[in-house]
Amino acid sequence: MKLEDLGYNKALAKYRKEKNIESFGVGRVILEHKDRYIVKTEHKEFNAELIGNLRFTAESKHDLPAVGDWVAISEYDANKALIHTVYSRHSILERQAVGKSTQNQIIATNIDYGLIVQSVNRDFNINRLERYLTICNTSNVEPIIILSKIDLIDEQTFNALLKEIKERIKDVSVIAISNQTQFGINELENKMIKGKTYCLLGSSGVGKSTLINSLIGENVMNTGEISQSIDRGKHVTTHRELIVLKNGILIDNPGMREVGITDTSNGLESTFEDIVTLAQACKFNNCTHTNEKGCEIQSAIENGEIDSDSYANFLKLEKESAFFGSSVEEKKKKDKNLGKMIRDVRKQRNRNKY
Repeated sequence: MKLEDLGYNKALAKYRKEKNIESFGVGRVILEHKDRYIVKTEHKEFNAELIGNLRFTAESKHDLPAVGDWVAISEYDANKALIHTVYSRHSILERQAVGKSTQNQIIATNIDYGLIVQSVNRDFNINRLERYLTICNTSNVEPIIILSKIDLIDEQTFNALLKEIKERIKDVSVIAISNQTQFGINELENKMIKGKTYCLLGSSGVGKSTLINSLIGENVMNTGEISQSIDRGKHVTTHRELIVLKNGILIDNPGMREVGITDTSNGLESTFEDIVTLAQACKFNNCTHTNEKGCEIQSAIENGEIDSDSYANFLKLEKESAFFGSSVEEKKKKDKNLGKMIRDVRKQRNRNKY
């Protein structure tokens, strides 16, 4: 295997030279578990840990390695290595950390394409699709929608779902697949590009692990049978993992029950471009776009140019994004005040000594 098969490119080689880290080995993080990592190089895989300086100078988890990161390493024992630094990232897929309104959680890094997987049975939810699209657009990751388990519905139902998607979501590739019949797998394989990194996104039980097995051509990932009572596959993936395929690199993810939106104004503008454009063209500067006469948004909804459900979802995501942004700013302010108080206490103690 060559480093290029893992996604190594000229930009990374340039960074390595500029940062004077050419004496270290080059590897990519393919698995992360707490403070331990599996790093893959062109020759082998290492169980890796951070050097103390990298660990203690990190201001947040964003400064530590994540699955998809390129790292500078040194081997110190058989199949063991130390991570000295993390290369600059060209993209970071992230969401709001579950239960933590002021923190981001990295999903994966250095992603080129996001494969948004939704099964066409009970899991299908177009509002959630727009949520995933917003996360991808925020990170400048090109989204591809994968509709799985199409063998579970008839052609008429499938066509209705496809029409619903195309009416609300523009200029995004949609690929329909069945892991049972292998329908659409070749189409997806032909679309994937060697050296590019793809990240699987979707809820539990939509068939992500089975899709990986289909792309690899053998059963390397655990999969769960569809429950007859809830018409949904079992949650089987428990960690993020990078897998090298014949065409491209794939990052698997645990199913996400919650996909919290962060401060993602650019992502919202890309996902809901038609809505944002009309809002900017509205003749009322202070228009709420709810009940004003002559409002461009309301007119577009009335004449069917904009889907009312899509607009409602946009408002929900915009509110969520604004709340996250304000919460982060409030936390920064509190942290700044706390830091000032600690410094003042230290100064007072030093004065009291003398």
